[in-house]
Amino acid sequence: MSEKPRTEPARGMRDFLPDDVRRREYVIGIVKAVYERYGFEPLETPAVENIETLMGKYGDEGNQLIYKILKRGEHEASGQADLALRYDLTVPLARVVAHHQAKLPRLFKRYQIQPVWRADRPARGRFREFYQCDVDALGSTSPVVEAELCAAVSDVLHALGFHDFVIRLNHRKALAGLLEASGVPVGQHGQALVALDKLDKIGPDGVAKELAERGLPEAARQALLAFDWMASERERTLDVGVSNANAFARMRTFVGSHEEATSALGNLAEIAALVQTTSAAGHVRIDASLARGLSYYTGAIMEINVPDLAGSLGGGGRYDNLVGMFLGQDIPACGFSLGLERILVVMGERNMFPSTLATTPADVMIATFDATRVGDAMRVASTLRAQGIRVLVYPDADKIGKQIKYADSRAIPLVALLGDDEITAGTVTVKNLRAQTQETYDQAAAGAAILEVLKHRG
Repeated sequence: MSEKPRTEPARGMRDFLPDDVRRREYVIGIVKAVYERYGFEPLETPAVENIETLMGKYGDEGNQLIYKILKRGEHEASGQADLALRYDLTVPLARVVAHHQAKLPRLFKRYQIQPVWRADRPARGRFREFYQCDVDALGSTSPVVEAELCAAVSDVLHALGFHDFVIRLNHRKALAGLLEASGVPVGQHGQALVALDKLDKIGPDGVAKELAERGLPEAARQALLAFDWMASERERTLDVGVSNANAFARMRTFVGSHEEATSALGNLAEIAALVQTTSAAGHVRIDASLARGLSYYTGAIMEINVPDLAGSLGGGGRYDNLVGMFLGQDIPACGFSLGLERILVVMGERNMFPSTLATTPADVMIATFDATRVGDAMRVASTLRAQGIRVLVYPDADKIGKQIKYADSRAIPLVALLGDDEITAGTVTVKNLRAQTQETYDQAAAGAAILEVLKHRG
C-alpha cells in the first residue's frame, strides 16, 4: 500500500487560514490606500518570467536563489530551464517599462503587491514564498522622489500602528568612495558590499572574517574596518539631526576629496532636508553601514528597521540603470519594497491588529428548521445581503441546539430563526448570542434592526 501524501506545505511555504487572510487584507488595504494618496497607480506582472529576464540582475548570490523552471515535455530530461518564478517586483517592472514605454507617462509612479519566490533558507519572518508591497517612481532624478518614498512608507507604518521604526539612508556612490578610500579594488566592491550588508547580523568580527574569505587584500580590510561603521547604531538615542550631522562628518572625513562620493553625500543631504518637510521627519537616519545586497542600486538606498526584528521591514533605493538593460537607454528609477510577511509577524507578536477586525464569516446565521422550507431562509438571506449584512444559511435541518452551537463556535453574533410560525406571519426571530436575548421583527424591517444591533454590540 502506498504511503499517504504529506499534508504540510513545502518548507518555506504556508497555508493561509481565514483569520490569516483577513489580517493580510487589512494590511494590504492600508498599503494601497496610502500609496494611492501619493499618486501611485496599480500594476501586476506574471508570476513566471523568462529566465534571462531575471538572471544577472541580483548579483551572484541572488542568481543562486532564483527558482528555475525546467523545460517541459521532451526537453525536460535536459535539465535546462527557460523560465523562472518571479524573484522580486523591481526587475519585472523594468521589463514592463521597456516593453510598454509608448503607453506609459514620462513620470510613471506605480505600486505592486504580489508574491515573489526565493530559494532561501526559511527563518523567523523569512519565507520562500512571500508578498512584497512595492512602490516605485520612474522618470525623475530629483531627490523629491526619495523623500516622498520615505514619507509614503512612513505613512503606511504609522497607519498600521508602528512608531518606533527607523528608516536608514545611505548612498551607493558614497559607499564606493569609502571602499576606494580603503583601497578595496573596484572589481571587489560587490564582494565587499555583500559582506558589509551583514554587519547588523554578524557584527564587525563576522564581517572581517567574511571579507577575508572573499579574498579582499589585508591592507584594504584593515583600512575598511578602521571606519566606525557601527556609530549610527550607537547614536540611535541621539536627536536625528545630530546623528545625521555626525554621520555626514565621519563620511566626508574618510572619503576626503573623492569627487563622486562627495557628490553623493550632497545628494543625501538634499534628501534628508526634504524628508524633514514630510511625515517621515524624525525617522530617517543617515547610516554609513547600510549596503543593500542587490547589485542594481546606483544611488540612494533605504531600509526600515524596528527594534525587535533581526532584519528589516523593507528596503529599496535608486536604480537608474536597470531599465536600460532592457530598453537600451537608461531611465531614472527609484523604489521601496515593504515586506508584508515580516510586518504581519511583528504586528501579530505585538498584538497590533484592531479588535474590530472581523474574525467571523457572517453577521447573522439563518437556522434551518425544515429542509422543505429552506427556500424561505434563502429568500430572507437575499434580502439581508442586499442591505450589506453578511449572512450564512445553515444548509442542514439539524437540531436547533446544534445549529446555535455552530454559530457560537464561529463567533457569529446573531442567529435568525424561521420556524413555521414566523414564515406564516412574515416575521423573523433574531437571537443575540452574546446578550442572550431575542426579538421578533417583520421580515421587511429585520435588516434595519439587525444593522442597529450590529452597530451597538460591544
